[in-house]
Amino acid sequence: MIVKNVIKTPIATNSSVQTAVSTPIETPTTSSPKMDTEKNTANKSSTHFPSKVSIVEVGARDGLQNEKAILTAKDKISLINLLSECGLKRIEAGAFVSPKWVPQMANSDEVFMGINRAKDVIYSALTPNIKGFENAIASKVDEVAIFGSASESFSQKNINCSINKSLKRFEPVIAAAKLQNIPVRGYVSCVMGCPYEGKIDSKSVTFVAKTLLEMGCYEISLGDTIGAGTPDATKRLLDDVCLDVPVTDLAVHFHDTYGQALVNIYTALHYGVATIDSAVAGLGGCPYAKGASGNVASEDVLYMLNGLGIETGISMDKLLLATKFISNVLDRQPVSKVANALLANSK
Repeated sequence: MIVKNVIKTPIATNSSVQTAVSTPIETPTTSSPKMDTEKNTANKSSTHFPSKVSIVEVGARDGLQNEKAILTAKDKISLINLLSECGLKRIEAGAFVSPKWVPQMANSDEVFMGINRAKDVIYSALTPNIKGFENAIASKVDEVAIFGSASESFSQKNINCSINKSLKRFEPVIAAAKLQNIPVRGYVSCVMGCPYEGKIDSKSVTFVAKTLLEMGCYEISLGDTIGAGTPDATKRLLDDVCLDVPVTDLAVHFHDTYGQALVNIYTALHYGVATIDSAVAGLGGCPYAKGASGNVASEDVLYMLNGLGIETGISMDKLLLATKFISNVLDRQPVSKVANALLANSK
């Protein structure tokens, strides 16, 4: 998510998060597209995968936001238009945040007004406050996203407030979105590790995820912000979170810092998680940890899902057109192993 400071080596404590878990805030319950889903009493791992998976393409926002290069609105529009043509149905196209802290997103209004909107594609944006929401609405955004951290220290360092206070700040955004029938997606960051606290208690993740859902978010994306997760950690996390949040309301968002993203996604699929965040060409760095790579690559996720016989509706050939475009703009090879292999074989 949005970070103002370069983060140092993780240390292992989590006492401050426990306080947030034990003192939940009072929030109004609002309706959302998924709120009628029956609550799971248990969501244990099974041998059955979802027959269909929705990929949320976050490269144009979470990916480019963490790239050193600041792209022109024209280049972003071209990238999003290419992504719109490959079968993706959900594209996070920008963020309405302070240009002082996130200059890469400063032209999001131009981007949303300039893209060719494909039929049945949802174009979303991150809007952490009511000003951002109002700017997003003016730019005709289809959906907005908010985020909370599962780490007390990360919340304090990032946005200078506690977990509880950060969640309270989102109430006006959710209320305004409800009035205008704009769906709200919720992100939870640092679900399996914090650059300041080390390991994060899954109870804190569950608290934030459940609170965001009760506030009115229709879907909660669990973000491994520093890419520290492993399959066993993913399993333990989902064992706990799914007791309070229906698996049908969950998505996963893995960074690939330690090369664990795909196997973590594979683990989540066993639980029935059917929404996966990923970024074309593996866009994004991770300013939160030294040596961190970006989001899991959309090409790698798609290749794995195709191999499992899981439907996505996405054309790999058309996705690779977007891969080649953005790689040329950034003047570097894609991070995606699948993209590099397929593009090399096509020459």
